[in-house]
Amino acid sequence: MAVQHNDDLTTGSMLTHYLNLAIPAALGMLFSTLYNVVDVYFAGQLSTEAQAGLAIGFQAFFIMMAVGFGLGSALSALVSNAKGEKNTKATRSLAAQGLSFGVIATAVLMVAGWFGGPYLIALVSEPGGYRDAALGYFRLLILALPGFLLAYGGNGILQAHGDTRSMQRALMVAFFANIVLNPLMMYGIPGIWSGLGFNGIAVATVISQTGVMAFIVSRIFKLNMMERVRREEFVPDLACYRAIVGQMLPASTALIVMFVSGFVVQFALKNFGEHAIAAYGVALRIEQILLLPVLGMTGALLPIAGQNFGARQYDRVREAVFFCWKLGFAISAIAMPILWFGGSYAMRPFTSDPDVIAVGASYLLVDGFLFPIYMMLFSINSLLQALKRPIYTLWISIYRQGFGVAFFIWVFIALLGFDVWGVWLGIATAVSTGWVMALIVAARVSQAAIGGLRPVRA
Repeated sequence: MAVQHNDDLTTGSMLTHYLNLAIPAALGMLFSTLYNVVDVYFAGQLSTEAQAGLAIGFQAFFIMMAVGFGLGSALSALVSNAKGEKNTKATRSLAAQGLSFGVIATAVLMVAGWFGGPYLIALVSEPGGYRDAALGYFRLLILALPGFLLAYGGNGILQAHGDTRSMQRALMVAFFANIVLNPLMMYGIPGIWSGLGFNGIAVATVISQTGVMAFIVSRIFKLNMMERVRREEFVPDLACYRAIVGQMLPASTALIVMFVSGFVVQFALKNFGEHAIAAYGVALRIEQILLLPVLGMTGALLPIAGQNFGARQYDRVREAVFFCWKLGFAISAIAMPILWFGGSYAMRPFTSDPDVIAVGASYLLVDGFLFPIYMMLFSINSLLQALKRPIYTLWISIYRQGFGVAFFIWVFIALLGFDVWGVWLGIATAVSTGWVMALIVAARVSQAAIGGLRPVRA
């Protein structure tokens, strides 16, 4: 039986739409992040070496996952635009084509990752135990790629229909499953099976994320628009694929640039020891937890702005953007003091190594100043996606994370002689200057697409 998730975001209270979309999305991302925190925790039960291997192996895997996130953003933008235009046939066609595209992309990426992943891992690590751990973890994790890519790609279809609760529920179940599966796969069953050790974390991920994918795909087929879907609609259509790629490629490439930036940071940190790499991996998880409300809110902006842009209700697009920023600054006012004064306390549940705690706390201190800037960057990315101008998100990312991070880290460490603080200050400088660039781009693109961000006076 079909379910009704066809929320019309072109009418009604903006606050209501944000609450309905952002809260479930943020809760879903909370459990996704806690899922990763569980992995970090159990890796920490083994050694700092295992935590470093987890950080590097997952970073390599995330480069492939970028296609899934980009596909989700593309389908959210395209399907929400079609829905705003009240074009049911185009909405259904885009959903079907998006799913078939995801299957093909997954197969290609699994092969590419198997052969290319070890080179990425070798680039940012030194020979030894933590490199070996990262490689074994990564190769098993490739089997989870269908679960991640099709789930996040499919979630874009659900988001465009006002449904962020399905992903929330799936990620909640996956989190609790991971709590059970991690120790089971790592340590086995006494007297029966000795377990897989560190690699058990990857196997647990494969099992739980495959379940997430199955649930999300089932929810898509229960949407009203899919009642009349035909098998032929899943056959690759080059015109539709081009539209998907045109929207997805800049978003995915921007994410890949972001993850490559993570490798640049790890490359710089390896000169300060494995404790610095482990600290960065733990601190990133803490940062992600605090960013969850912002990510949920800025993620909600995409379907809201997308539907209203498709319906040519440009005043509501502007209203959605400014409402997002108001909420974002309120959230930042709460998160910033936590990062400034609570960083070392937040690190302690994950490690007892004082060097890891100290380095992680220093990163979180700098991160506190960047928090509202990240909020505005994420919201601008959502706006550009909704306005079908995703290419600009790529150029901003190339500057900020492709060039800026590497260049400014080099300046602070090689020229100015900073220690690990040079890595954090380099990141901060790249983010801040990228934010200025994003504001300029957003103003110019919105002027051409919707008459500017400022309300048009009658």
